[in-house]
Amino acid sequence: MEKTKTDRPAQAVDRRLFLRYAGVTIATGAVLLESCVDKDYMTTPISAATVDLGSGDVGILNYAYALEQLEAAFYTQVIATPYSGITDAERSLLTEIRDHEIIHRDFFKAALGNSAIASLEVNFSSINFADRASVLNAAKTFEDLGVAAYNGAGKLIKDVNYLLLAGKIVSVEARHAAAIRSLLSPKTTSFAGDDVVTPATGLDPASAPSVVLPLAQPFVRTTITANNLPK
Repeated sequence: MEKTKTDRPAQAVDRRLFLRYAGVTIATGAVLLESCVDKDYMTTPISAATVDLGSGDVGILNYAYALEQLEAAFYTQVIATPYSGITDAERSLLTEIRDHEIIHRDFFKAALGNSAIASLEVNFSSINFADRASVLNAAKTFEDLGVAAYNGAGKLIKDVNYLLLAGKIVSVEARHAAAIRSLLSPKTTSFAGDDVVTPATGLDPASAPSVVLPLAQPFVRTTITANNLPK
């Protein structure tokens, strides 16, 4: 894994980093990154084709980092090879989403330092990037999955500062999900459809890592193991 100046050992992931990040608008990316890691949370590569997320709060942060890697890679490809008939408004929206996901991905990588999992090898062979419906339905899948993942991981986070950060990011992911759904069905209320908002509670779903990772794995060639995540 490529080393950066943020890869330096210390006692724990710096809480001030998360407070500083949580105190600004995520979309700006105006974040001063500095991080430390606890050796107890260091992730150990099993092989070049396998990564383990680790344990404790850092394991949950790696879980989020893995999902952000997937989303950032997807939207980067969407903008690099835009689908047929893409409008200027759609290109602008998808570019903004791409930029948000890259900021999220790069933040987690820098914050985790030596505890960050390696870069994942994605597998988008099931997506036709030349076809609008294929791209937008894949985007809906990723965004809905991301929202459910953050919601489900919230109760597993011990440090309230990390929980605050997760809450800020999931709100952005939910905006993405609503925007993508509106592109797919502009004349309906699918942005808050019954398949994502439970009518009886008015809440989005919350899915555990054990549910989310198998759904994400088909889009990632790298095998992700999460045997040590909190439950």
